[in-house]
Amino acid sequence: MEGFFKQVSGLGRFSNETLVHAVDILLVSYLIYRVLLLVRNTRAWRIVGGVVIFVLALFASDRLGFKTFHWILDKATALAPVALVFLLLPELRQALESISKLGLWPSRLTTSVIRVGIRTVDDIVSSTFEMASSRMGAIIIIERDHPMDDIAGNGVLVNAQVSAPLLTSLFFHGNPLHDGAVILRGDRVLAAACRLPLSENESINRKMHMRHRAAAGATESSDCLAVVVSEERGLVSVSIEGKLLPVSAPAELRDFLFKELGLQSGSSRPRKTRKAKLKVGA
Repeated sequence: MEGFFKQVSGLGRFSNETLVHAVDILLVSYLIYRVLLLVRNTRAWRIVGGVVIFVLALFASDRLGFKTFHWILDKATALAPVALVFLLLPELRQALESISKLGLWPSRLTTSVIRVGIRTVDDIVSSTFEMASSRMGAIIIIERDHPMDDIAGNGVLVNAQVSAPLLTSLFFHGNPLHDGAVILRGDRVLAAACRLPLSENESINRKMHMRHRAAAGATESSDCLAVVVSEERGLVSVSIEGKLLPVSAPAELRDFLFKELGLQSGSSRPRKTRKAKLKVGA
């Protein structure tokens, strides 16, 4: 008991060892917090629940004397790390990609300035609601700071100036490029017919179809913006950071894009993207 009180009294004394322990605890706490945020409302949440039940069963079988059952569970733990890597592969990739969003690398090493024009936003808004009125499904992805060359590379390179007629024609049912997403980089259409990762967030309304889940999946793994047009209902939605938000009017969509792209009425502001050109098929 005396030794315990000595340890407790020593906690109030500042030392290098105390500082190291405090930082260690904060880092572990932050890591656990980020993992819980990552798996919340996803398939991984059920996997984590299964792991907790497995661990409880392992200890309970040992305490209750279920020797055969405990032996089987104990041998299964050797394969657990490999199994978790395969089961959580999409979530692990998303976690690694999210590290780049922290801005640890100096932007001048990998970026150059381009401009997002007001005319581009107006063309997006005009074509979006024109397609909505015609019940024409569409997904428009707008890059921000993080390039999406890997996704653009699985589509068809376009590299053309953004215009409302071009966006509308790309999603026209008679166009072979209509089935997929269009990627915009600055004032240019980078690629069309691109395949997007699907979100597994269980909080997304089950009435939402694959197109909306694809838009949410793209914005979960990147800082891009997504504009979605429902083919069945002709409704317009936007997606940011994996969240889907309904948009009811052109002015509302315009205000949203202006805010998220850092634009002001009557002007355009430089933003940054990578210098390297897209390598199709990379």
